[in-house]
Amino acid sequence: MKNQYILIFAIVITLFNGCTSGTHYKALIVTGQSSHNWRASSPILKQILEQTTLFSADILKAPEKKEEMSTFAPNFSNYNVVVLDYNGESWSEKTKTAFVEYVKNGGGVVIYHSANSAFPEWKEFNQMIGLGGWGGRDEKSGPYVYYNKNKLVIDTTAGSCGSVLKRQEFQVITRNPEHPITKGLPIGWQHGSDELYSELRGPGKNMEILATAFAAGTAGGNRRNEPMLMAITYGKGRIFHTTLGHADEGGGPAMECVGFIVTLQRGTEWAASGKVTQKIPYDFPNNGSISLRAGFKEMTLDDDLAKITTYDITKSTKYFVDLQSRIRTEAKTPEALQKFEKLIIKILENKEATDDGKKLLLGELSWMGSELSIPAIKQQTKNPNLKAAAEFALARLQPSR
Repeated sequence: MKNQYILIFAIVITLFNGCTSGTHYKALIVTGQSSHNWRASSPILKQILEQTTLFSADILKAPEKKEEMSTFAPNFSNYNVVVLDYNGESWSEKTKTAFVEYVKNGGGVVIYHSANSAFPEWKEFNQMIGLGGWGGRDEKSGPYVYYNKNKLVIDTTAGSCGSVLKRQEFQVITRNPEHPITKGLPIGWQHGSDELYSELRGPGKNMEILATAFAAGTAGGNRRNEPMLMAITYGKGRIFHTTLGHADEGGGPAMECVGFIVTLQRGTEWAASGKVTQKIPYDFPNNGSISLRAGFKEMTLDDDLAKITTYDITKSTKYFVDLQSRIRTEAKTPEALQKFEKLIIKILENKEATDDGKKLLLGELSWMGSELSIPAIKQQTKNPNLKAAAEFALARLQPSR
């Protein structure tokens, strides 16, 4: 009977598993000139996109400054989406025309961080990005656009365009919870230390502000809720604009922030296809704390097991949650489930493992354990801190005894 329950559970997991696999979209990351560290950021952008398994990404470097730009002629039409990590010298008129036609005909674009300061003189580009900064932009470029509390403000006041608050962690507020990119995100979440862009200006046509952040006066801001994530349409094309993600060497907290990673991945999928199939991951940040993925590598099963062995539940449960997720998504057969059971038993038998870690694992065994677990669980009843959890697991595994 127990194996029948396991099989039913596995079938349900298979039917409802939202994971996507296989490359569906080709992305072109255009870089090579920037006021920011493109040598660090572009490889990371590629890694973030390819981790979804939805994308294969190529990096194309433009000529160096003062080199001949006429040779720079990407074949945009070969790609579903173009990610701009570029704010250097102007492209040739031929390349500009090709880019405009690409977007008009349905090509996707991602404007990443400082790319919104590129091409101030290029009318079509400024329409595509919605809002931009610096480069001599002023009131002629369009109004300031921001939120005052919960009200959208279109501010035509004359003035300069673009400012950066000092690096800090800050809260991002989801303004459009129904857009495919932001659907399912928390209303508020904490972002890793980053540059907070403010006082952007532009046409703002066909633009939806998806999320904002408060430019606090204590950080040198204007006390406005400034756009952080935007979705724009231009012709048949879709543009996702994120001001987040300042790159340090190795990425740094702004690019390691799960909020940045996930919104970039979802925004790029939307730009490429008009839909978002990716699930919100369990480690997406909330209002309580930021969430980082160092090195942009997903946690491994070995990471989970090592961390759970030394668990302090007051500090974090993310490795346990990851293990839970693995069990529910990977254990599709009784044999696979037993593999996890044996790994958990080893931790229960480890005298160095913490009570916190063992208590969490006893809860898991209470639903997915078998006769194999009984001896190890019985041993835990001798520990006053684990007695109740162990007896609960035994009661569920041995209901007739």
